[in-house]
Amino acid sequence: METQGKRAQRVPRAVREQQMLDAAVSVFARRGFRATSMDEIAEAAGVSKPLVYLYLKSKDELFTACVRREAKALSAAVRASVEAGAAPDRQLWSGLLGFFRYTAEHPDGWNLLYGQARSGGAPSADEVAAMRVEIVEFVTALIGTAAREAPCVPVLADREVRALALALVGAAESLAGSSANGRETAATLMNFAWAGLGNLLAGRPWSP
Repeated sequence: METQGKRAQRVPRAVREQQMLDAAVSVFARRGFRATSMDEIAEAAGVSKPLVYLYLKSKDELFTACVRREAKALSAAVRASVEAGAAPDRQLWSGLLGFFRYTAEHPDGWNLLYGQARSGGAPSADEVAAMRVEIVEFVTALIGTAAREAPCVPVLADREVRALALALVGAAESLAGSSANGRETAATLMNFAWAGLGNLLAGRPWSP
């Protein structure tokens, strides 16, 4: 009976692995890749260090798994927040809102992606770059659609549209975590990027 009870309490591998990743994200975000030890991660996860090595063979592999999971979750959150079929400005607004809300709710994950994974000495820069390319392409498509639909706007070259998308994504990355109010931050960025600085200064702000 005792053996059966222990088996019933055994944590499934998938659940245990997610618990380890949760702990690792928190420790990596706080300490950085180089300063973090597998002992710290094991302690934070409430497991033995050999068990961590059994699931994830090395610190590099563990860090890569964390970055991959957080990048996938952020991209999914942004896409899920977009109002499908809405006008381009509404899609961009809802996407920005989803981005700022997610990064505010997951500060460790965002710090891992934006701070630790892009710093020197950390693996998985390619994972973050791939996530960024995906988001830039999404924003590029929205800006391109808006430019084509505007009757009084000259056709923008592809390089101009992409440059605007890169600028917008870069601004969003810089602003993430700067305010607890994601809606206010998203509106600020929309005023600057979509309404244009000229309209904003003239008192004609964009509003949702």
